[in-house]
Amino acid sequence: MKKYRRKITALLLCFLSATALKAQSIQSPDHHLKMDFSLTKGLPAYALQLDGHAIVKPSHMGLAVKGMPALAQDFTVQKVVLDSADNSWKPVWGQTANIRNHYQEMLVCLKQKQTGRLLNIRFRLFNDGLGFRYELPIQSNLRSFTVKKELTEFVMNGDHKTFWIPGDTDSQEYNYNTSKLSEIRGLMQNKVIPTMERPPKDPATVQTALMMKSAAGEYINIHEAALVDYPAMQLRLDASNRDFHVVLADNAEGYKANLQAPCVIPWRTIIVSKKAGDILTSNITLNLNEPCKIKDTSWIKPMKYVGVWWEMITGKSSWAYSDSSNVKIGYTDYRYVKPNGKHGANTANVCKYIDFAAKNGFDAVLVEGWNIGWENWYGGTTDHPFDFLTPYPDFDLPKIEAYAKAQGVKLIMHHETAGSILNYEYHMDQAYQLMKAHGYDAVKSGYVGKITIPGETHYGQRMINHYLYAVKKAADYKIMVNAHEAVRPTGLCRTYPNLIGNESARGTEFEAFGGLSVDHTTILPFTRLIGGPMDFTPGIFENYLSAYNKNNPGRIHSTLARQLALYVTMYSPLQMAADLPETYQKYADAFQFIKEVAVDWQDTKVLEAEPGDFITIARAAKGRADWFIGSTNDENPRTSKINFDFLPKGKKYVAEIYADTRKSDFESNPMAYQIYKKIITAKSSLKIHCGAGGGYAIHVKPLK
Repeated sequence: MKKYRRKITALLLCFLSATALKAQSIQSPDHHLKMDFSLTKGLPAYALQLDGHAIVKPSHMGLAVKGMPALAQDFTVQKVVLDSADNSWKPVWGQTANIRNHYQEMLVCLKQKQTGRLLNIRFRLFNDGLGFRYELPIQSNLRSFTVKKELTEFVMNGDHKTFWIPGDTDSQEYNYNTSKLSEIRGLMQNKVIPTMERPPKDPATVQTALMMKSAAGEYINIHEAALVDYPAMQLRLDASNRDFHVVLADNAEGYKANLQAPCVIPWRTIIVSKKAGDILTSNITLNLNEPCKIKDTSWIKPMKYVGVWWEMITGKSSWAYSDSSNVKIGYTDYRYVKPNGKHGANTANVCKYIDFAAKNGFDAVLVEGWNIGWENWYGGTTDHPFDFLTPYPDFDLPKIEAYAKAQGVKLIMHHETAGSILNYEYHMDQAYQLMKAHGYDAVKSGYVGKITIPGETHYGQRMINHYLYAVKKAADYKIMVNAHEAVRPTGLCRTYPNLIGNESARGTEFEAFGGLSVDHTTILPFTRLIGGPMDFTPGIFENYLSAYNKNNPGRIHSTLARQLALYVTMYSPLQMAADLPETYQKYADAFQFIKEVAVDWQDTKVLEAEPGDFITIARAAKGRADWFIGSTNDENPRTSKINFDFLPKGKKYVAEIYADTRKSDFESNPMAYQIYKKIITAKSSLKIHCGAGGGYAIHVKPLK
């Protein structure tokens, strides 16, 4: 795509009063969105409109800084710089092979009269939303400083329908609530806070990405992009129930962030459209991140994997080698510890998974519980829970390496930090060196439990820096990272595409202990996945967990057909077939879809979407002529109606359909499904029944 840039600089003389700039506007390239910046009595504010209708009403901006006046008032405008860009770039992996970056930009340079300090605010307006950030240039009177509070507001124009989870600064692993904005505070006080790891100071604080729908039918999403060296953003409603204020996690000193100019604050993003599907296909989050910083990306490869994991989650086996409470790293010789007979990460069992992966064309096997320390781990209670180097006696590292290599299967290492990041950082180089020495190209890192540094949380500045440090260090060793319990992503996978997966939300594991709400997978793509892909671990076919562990009454809140759909609707370049090999052998015909579905995409189309109700997505496999379609449904049965006009005209295709039956129901008949084929063209359409908690998956391939 042809590049072009346009720059107009409007210099405002220093003697102009603070009220001289009442409003300065830019429009999106398609002219549907308009952003206004104003400076009234020295107070900066912005507003956003869609086709003349207010989305964000005038909202104040700024930063409160320790030991000096807030960077939020008494400003004059030094200059306004208008710019634009229209270019495209190719992600290493993604939902499309090309991403267009098209926006109008306004840079407002402010100076505080009393202190002489400088603050720049950069706005970028895309066709589907707005991004803005604070920039602190080099200046003699503001060098190292501490942020006490961010003063950014998002003033909503109505009591919107909202899909939200509470503002816990240690976890995002919650079922979503659906309510009006005005109902959040009451629901939080009555239902949510008692279960939280670290409740917010105000019960009207919620996480981003936050999804809303106005009474006029506008879809609005608030999040952030390029979260670096700063706490994660959350949102607090004031008493008006329409005015959101940015909330940041405290550090150990009780403040938010320690910074040094020049520096930038992460982008604040507002995605908006009259179509729900446009929220799902927006690339604002990625476009506001820096280009890839890894020169050679040939080693970064999307993959499908199986693993010794679900049998531990269900309780069939264990992470720990023994049941003894008298073992400790550095003191215990495990050769003399009695094994419990339930340890899942043993050589024979891992080799069984390697055989299964090789037979069915999977790229890798994840092994959890391979290293010593699991007996006395309670999460966030010790500074040295694991060493990431020493395997249990029944895990023969060299033998497993050789066996996997002979089968053409890669291995994924597991590093559970237990919240002890100083211990992990101390061992990190050695741990990555061990991985490379034994053929491991990817790691699943975990951060279960409280952070062991007093006063720090998962979403504070110290931990944000740690997560990126781990990703950058892994890149030095050509290792891909799948981080669990870390901060929710903000598009950094563009800059560091070896960050190939994240959890950072309530995933499939919760079906084994607490459950997922039936509409969960119809909301996550509008919320958590706005920032980047999720390792949701779908593909659970055995709905009743007592089949694996008679003491586990858990069950899956989904039909089997919907489990297939999630490989398409829950985007990730790293997809797990999470159930046990013996279960997939029982349902070999349905398992065929998991074997065939792609993990990297040429193009993506949203065919149907309504947050909290249903999502139907079609994706074109990269390097193949095949398309895959997935549809996930809430608790209400429905008929999905889709057209195939996205297919090339004049060609015939076979659609292999994996669907619910008329009797499928996530509660009463979850494992009922049907498989059938139809010949289709670009002129074809289909009506497919979706049961309660159900859905369908389709593999579309050229007719031979």
